[in-house]
Amino acid sequence: MVVKKIMCACGSGLGSSFLVEMNVKKVLNKLGVNDIEVEHSAATDVFKGSADLFVCGKDMYDVLSKFGPCIALTNIISLPELEEKLSVFLKEKGVI
Repeated sequence: MVVKKIMCACGSGLGSSFLVEMNVKKVLNKLGVNDIEVEHSAATDVFKGSADLFVCGKDMYDVLSKFGPCIALTNIISLPELEEKLSVFLKEKGVI
């Protein structure tokens, strides 16, 4: 699987998804990955194929996991949690 796009989503598509988007970009930069597009969105705007990976708070996992691979964060502001989970996913997909 090629990972070209990561979408961070929350209920409204404004606050927490934007914060997670910024953190995903920080983690990707730290990992030396610069060829993956990262966006944020409202969960209601997500559809199958709109991204190769979805990242969200654990409250949105049941909604978003129907549309593709999904990382659920227990603490959406925790960079260590995000880095651990994102690294595992990207290693499994051969990105890093």
